[in-house]
Formats: sequence, C-alpha cells, structure tokens
Amino acid sequence: MISVNAFRRAFGAGSLLIVLMAGPGAAEDGHAAFKDTSRIAAVGGSVTEIVYALGEEGKLVARDSTSLYPEAAMKLPDVGYMRQLSPEGVLSVNPSGLIVLEGSGPRETIDVLKKAGVPLIFVPETFDHAGIIEKIRVVGRAFGADAKASELATQVDAELAAAERLTAGMPEKKRVLFILSMQGGKILAAGSHTAADGIIQLAGAVNAVEGFSGYKQLSDEAAIMAKPDIILMMNRFGGNELPDAELFAHPAIAPTPAGQARRVVRMEGNYLLGFGPRTASAIRDLATALYGDQIKG
Repeated sequence: MISVNAFRRAFGAGSLLIVLMAGPGAAEDGHAAFKDTSRIAAVGGSVTEIVYALGEEGKLVARDSTSLYPEAAMKLPDVGYMRQLSPEGVLSVNPSGLIVLEGSGPRETIDVLKKAGVPLIFVPETFDHAGIIEKIRVVGRAFGADAKASELATQVDAELAAAERLTAGMPEKKRVLFILSMQGGKILAAGSHTAADGIIQLAGAVNAVEGFSGYKQLSDEAAIMAKPDIILMMNRFGGNELPDAELFAHPAIAPTPAGQARRVVRMEGNYLLGFGPRTASAIRDLATALYGDQIKG
C-alpha cells in the first residue's frame, strides 16, 4: 500500500488539489473480500465493534474517532472522525485495506484513497434489525470470516427478536422526542431515517415528530405540538450535558407531557445509536426506561 510520502512522490506535492477535484471512483461493494487483511483500518463505531465481536481485531491497524468500544480498540491509532477523514491521516498507517461505514467521507478523501490504491469496502447502514445482520455479514465477508459472521449473525438475530418481543402488542406506545442538542436554546430533533428514529421504533415506541428526515431544528410550536411523553438524549461527557432543570424549563418542553412529568432518558450515544452487536441490549434498556414494569420480561 502507498504511504503518505510515497503518495506525494508518485503524484507530486501539488497533486492533492487535482485529485480532490476528480470524480468518485467505483467503491467495493458488500460482497467483496480484502485480498490482504494484515493491516485493515476500520471506520465507524459499529464496524469496529463487529470486527472485535468476530475475533478479527488482530488484523486492525487503526480505527476512527467514533470507534470507542470495546475499550481495547482505543489503543489503536485514530485516523480521525468518520465524516471528516483526511487522506494523510489514513495513509499514515499504511493500511492494506479500509473498511468504512456508509456515509463516511468526505467524498474527496475517498477519491484520494482510491487514487492511492487503498482497497475500500463500504458497509451499508440501515437503522433496523435487518441492517444490523447485513452489517455483520458484510464485515465478516471482508475479513474472510464468513463462518464466524454467520454464527454471530444468528446469535444477534435471536437477541434482537427477543428484545423486540418485550414491547410487542403494547396497547399504547410512548411518544419519544429525541433531542440531539439544544445549543442556544434551539431544539435539534431526529426525524425519520435516523438512528434515533430506528431505535425508538425497535423499543416499541413512536417518534414524536414526523414529516421530515434527518435532523432538523424544531420551532417551539412544533415541539409542543409533538406532545412527547418522554425526551431521549445522549449522555454528554466533559461537563456538556444539559441539566434536567434547564431542559424542563425550556418553553417548548415545559408544557409537554414529558415536561410536566419531568421524564427524560439519557443513554451513551454509541451504545444507543450504534446499530451493532450490542443493539439488542440497548433496545432492552430503552424499553425498560420507557415502559418499566409494562414490558413482558
């Protein structure tokens, strides 16, 4: 594989801008396997977690900054945030291949890595039961570990099904508002086609907001009209967590059922939204927090 220095020698110090302007090349699909698995860089927390769950971590040479679990992964070199990768950061670990979660980038960096001859395999991301199983199979295939992936997929499939049964047939589903942030008092909420929307559904609840996909700032009126029973947020580290008192004093939250009952659930982000091998446990924990002794077991 080409290192950063070799890349500069091959393409020239001024070639980076030219390559950045080039169109995207064809990416490896989910049916591909690396020819050389000796030095793989994993990008995406769930991808790295699956590699460890398969027992293939000895082939990893680096991870991205979202790969925080298991703790052993933290010892690997960090090539940067999955959506803001730099070619030099990735090439500095001289990878024999790069396995990346769908949505990683930017596109310009992916183009540079292809030009540098780094084999890439993209792992599809859908926020549902089937998507987790497909992730496991794609990662296993990439590492030449199909048999282990099949075994893990069967186990996780059963665990997910059992977790989903906890709230099956719930007579009244809770309305959950996932708030990504409230910076400056503005509510940034999760719509459809997001990890938050997916985990809310798997836990037997409904997203309190509808009509848009992705994350969007809600007006105070829209938040009040959503009538959430419960607020769902990620735990924040480094003293950045919004205090309950401030959350429930917000003029768009205070009048809602969640505000009146002061109900908020906070969970660690990668665990809650990772859609990997631990998601069945996350579903159980969220369902328990939402429904308490109403759940079936």
